[in-house]
Amino acid sequence: MSSPTVTVRSRPATRVARLVLAAVLAAVGALAAPPAAARAAANPYERGPAPTVALLEASRGPFATASQSVSSLSVSGFGGGVIYYPTSTAEGTFGAVAISPGYTAAWSSISWLGPRIASHGFVVIGIETNSRFDQPASRGRQLLAALDYLTQRSSVRGRIDAGRLAVSGHSMGGGGSLEAAVSRPSLQAAVPLAPWNLDKTWSGVRVPTLIIGGENDSVAPVSSHSEPFYSSIPASSEKAYLELNGASHFFPQSVNTPTARQAVAWLKRFVDDDTRYEQFLCPGPSGIAIEEYRNTCPSA
Repeated sequence: MSSPTVTVRSRPATRVARLVLAAVLAAVGALAAPPAAARAAANPYERGPAPTVALLEASRGPFATASQSVSSLSVSGFGGGVIYYPTSTAEGTFGAVAISPGYTAAWSSISWLGPRIASHGFVVIGIETNSRFDQPASRGRQLLAALDYLTQRSSVRGRIDAGRLAVSGHSMGGGGSLEAAVSRPSLQAAVPLAPWNLDKTWSGVRVPTLIIGGENDSVAPVSSHSEPFYSSIPASSEKAYLELNGASHFFPQSVNTPTARQAVAWLKRFVDDDTRYEQFLCPGPSGIAIEEYRNTCPSA
């Protein structure tokens, strides 16, 4: 009779041992979980590898991109343009950015920005305006029309998170991006480049805004455009001002690494909520190419 007694007692003991072992392994596994997985769970919009200066200053980011033309005949509210987008959706959907050229200019004048920004995990539409002479308010409406087209009717709409949108532009296009930010406060970011606008007060801007100006701009001098624009935006909106040393009004019309680096970091931080990029916003860039940098230092 002793043998069955031993057998009956050993089974619960074995079961308990197994449960204890499973609990220990689970605890060890939880402790060993990679920080990246925890970050991804905390921020579902994080895209791409951990950022570095070299990554931001490279001619392309980590995502391969493709492009497609948009005919003016197929859209309303703006003059068509070019869409740039990451070819893979393995990491999910992306935020989107609409960019306007300046007065009398075509998208081709600043088209290097399209693939550069898209390669960091954004869908970008570089627009042609209805008229080369459209003023900032009109350009602002056209930027918003382009975003609506991207998210509602374009062939890449399935790649876009319609809740994560931004605007940018050069000169009157930059002034137009401020107009768009006031009109649609749900935007996640605005990046005016050498912005021009007759309106100097932007206290109504609630969108996180990075203004980039050129020290030697004679068309939209920073003293009467970029600087008062920046100063008038409430600090509660999150804002930054970057002035490029010796740059003219036309610095966005050729590849400009400080502009690309800061614009991408700003878009990643506020469109993707990616706090890994705060290191590039606060304290911000410095060096021979930078005349001045001011900001409110974003809070996570």
